[in-house]
Amino acid sequence: MLFYSGKIHSPGEVHRGNTVTDCLTQERERGITICSSAVSFSWSGNRINLLDTPGHIDFTMEVEQSLHAVDGVIIVLDAAAGVEAQTLTVWAQANKHSLPRIVFVNKMDRTDSDFEKCIADLRIKLGVKPLSLQIHKNDDNKTLTIYDVITLQKYRWNSETLGRDYVTENLVAGDDMFLKLQHRRNELIDELSGLDDELADFVIKHESFENITNKMIYDALRRTTLNNKTVPVILGSAYKNIGIQKLMDAVIQYLPAPHERNQIYDCFGNDFVGKVFKIIHDKHRGPLTLVRVYRGNMKKGQKVTLSRGGQEILNKIFEPLADEYREIDTVQAGNIGICSGLKNTTTGDLLIESTSSLKNAQKRLKNIYKNEEFEKKDEIEENIINEIFSTEPQVPVAVYFCSIEPPNLSTQSAMELALKQLQREDPSLTVRHDEVTGQTVLGGMGELHMEIIKSRILTEYKIDVDLGPLQIAYKETIDASAKETYFVEKDIAGIKQNVTITLELIKGCHDLFSIDKSPENVANVNMLRPRMLQIIRKGALSALERGPRVGGQVVDTQIKLHNIVVGRGTADSFIMAAAVQCIQKILNTIGTRLLEPVMEIQIVSPAENISQILADLSRRRGIINEIVPKSNNKVITAKVPLAELFGYSTSLRTISSGTAMMTMQPCGFSSMNTNDEIVAIRRTQGFE
Repeated sequence: MLFYSGKIHSPGEVHRGNTVTDCLTQERERGITICSSAVSFSWSGNRINLLDTPGHIDFTMEVEQSLHAVDGVIIVLDAAAGVEAQTLTVWAQANKHSLPRIVFVNKMDRTDSDFEKCIADLRIKLGVKPLSLQIHKNDDNKTLTIYDVITLQKYRWNSETLGRDYVTENLVAGDDMFLKLQHRRNELIDELSGLDDELADFVIKHESFENITNKMIYDALRRTTLNNKTVPVILGSAYKNIGIQKLMDAVIQYLPAPHERNQIYDCFGNDFVGKVFKIIHDKHRGPLTLVRVYRGNMKKGQKVTLSRGGQEILNKIFEPLADEYREIDTVQAGNIGICSGLKNTTTGDLLIESTSSLKNAQKRLKNIYKNEEFEKKDEIEENIINEIFSTEPQVPVAVYFCSIEPPNLSTQSAMELALKQLQREDPSLTVRHDEVTGQTVLGGMGELHMEIIKSRILTEYKIDVDLGPLQIAYKETIDASAKETYFVEKDIAGIKQNVTITLELIKGCHDLFSIDKSPENVANVNMLRPRMLQIIRKGALSALERGPRVGGQVVDTQIKLHNIVVGRGTADSFIMAAAVQCIQKILNTIGTRLLEPVMEIQIVSPAENISQILADLSRRRGIINEIVPKSNNKVITAKVPLAELFGYSTSLRTISSGTAMMTMQPCGFSSMNTNDEIVAIRRTQGFE
């Protein structure tokens, strides 16, 4: 598209790693899109803002962010594969935003391409009405020729000019291809007339398809596409430079112009309003913010207000062309601009002209809905206002976790800064510090996601971090109550220190620390000063932080103080140490058993994969809670130990051929049997 529009002088190729929009080192090495990128170009007197988004499920957040900034979608299908697993995911995301879309069936030059299967997949798997606007023919030299169903013309691309030139030929009336195209054209009109009232009225009035002009078909296609009643389908081969100009024509003909979408922002009038949909970090320019302008103009040096509060200054504005930046002064409504100088802005923020502009917009919006007749008016009004002014991006729940460590302590702060910047770019990356295990834990959408994060930290920040398995934060508990009297005596700096303390561990009580008020002990404990009790309590409870088996926190256990005798001159630290040692002695004597963290997972999968998924969950010690139908899929809810879920998202994709999706969240701890405990202990000791 960039080549044919004159934006670049030679087309890039994915397998050579020289494409414009795949500008990250990792993208060019792997031949995939990882981060969405924006480019703008002109075609047929119109300006097109293109966002190239990833196709891999691990980077689905990039797609979700981009859909807030676009008015229409091109879905690219592999002609040999048809509708694939990620196509279903992206299609559902586009449905959520009610975005009109067209389908481009790519790789039609391949011998195993199957255009009719792609059409059938769209109809069956996605439940839409695809309208084929072209048919194809591969000659003996494997040259792809495209025939237009509407104009009844033939298109042949010149390979010597890299597809820059193509020849349009009118078919001879009466030959086989002409008759085939005419039949397809009549079928197209018949389908369109059943969906578009204007075309239907004309057909009924004339009782024939003969007087229907091409413009009438184009107009009907545009109306039905904008209303999401139909999906125009065209074909070509990007690698062989065939059909791309017709795809750009289709974008202008069938996808909406900016003024035809986002009418919800009309409440701002001519005041500037734009939405931040992505943030990237440039080595020289710092954080760069991608903004879709909905109303008004965004100008260089302008002071803008965040809808959640605070102000920023747009130091510079650039025209989007992936990782190349050309400075401009203004971005008009409907276009995308890249801003520098925004320090506190995050993904999802709404940028507005001023606080008064925001208040006026809210008043106008309320007045609109006040004058309309709606049931549940207040609820609708609140939902609409939230849709406009809510700034929280919908972040998918992390399904893969791993630890990250710097090569040495001197690079710890640099690693934390790198993670902070990457997290601002990619909201689906979560970073937290586990206080129990002492690890920095990364959460993301899959193993590839984590590999890319590691690679980017190495190439962009020069820190050779290490990704390791997540340590399971096991907890421990006791099976029965036990009581112990502990005596300790020692000379420290010539002063005799001695303590005799009697403590009891009780199974399953809610209060962590209590005092025995029985007749034989009440006199002793009543003599203890509050400060002394605090010292004993602090020491005893600290002993429960590390159990004897794997060093896990001891839970579901109460400490009861029965008696304590403290020698004259004994230091507070000595008393605290005596309490710790008494508790440790009890724990070592009676022993503990392990409790492991359990995750509740929800899996959405086609019915044909359910038996394999259930068998795999059983091997992972999962407990199935329920299986319920949902549309054409089934939803499995289960509880599975966290230790069994390493790499599970990847395994699930393999089992289901990429069609299943999952979410997970913590749901407490459960006890383990003896064999599982042995495995867990060996794992924490590094033997497994």
